[in-house]
Amino acid sequence: MEMRLEVVQVPVADVDESKSFYTEKLGFTLDHDVEHLPGMRVVQLTPPGSAASIVIGSGMTGMRPGSLEGLQLVVEDLGAVRAELLTRGVTISEIHDMGGVQFAYFADPDGNRWVIQGATPPDVRAVHLG
Repeated sequence: MEMRLEVVQVPVADVDESKSFYTEKLGFTLDHDVEHLPGMRVVQLTPPGSAASIVIGSGMTGMRPGSLEGLQLVVEDLGAVRAELLTRGVTISEIHDMGGVQFAYFADPDGNRWVIQGATPPDVRAVHLG
């Protein structure tokens, strides 16, 4: 049996503000923005290079805007990505080194919290996997 996680719902209050944040500041690709039913707007966005997408919108979820935390984006060069996000106006933490694995943190306009992880080099991966 095969199952792929392809879409994660992110609860937001202002769909247009969030759409702008994800496309303009983070560089996500807008896959579609449609109103399937009256009052149900679905906006699907995909991070650059990702096989998985997020969905923001209205009339889809009972989750409280800003209640999501811990979604991870993995990047090859965390320092370069962090610098680029800063130039785009994203408030992002300093880089934290957790024993060879690096992380930085940011939130969207609603407070949904994201983690950016630097790709773990093979020698560090071997140590963590034992």
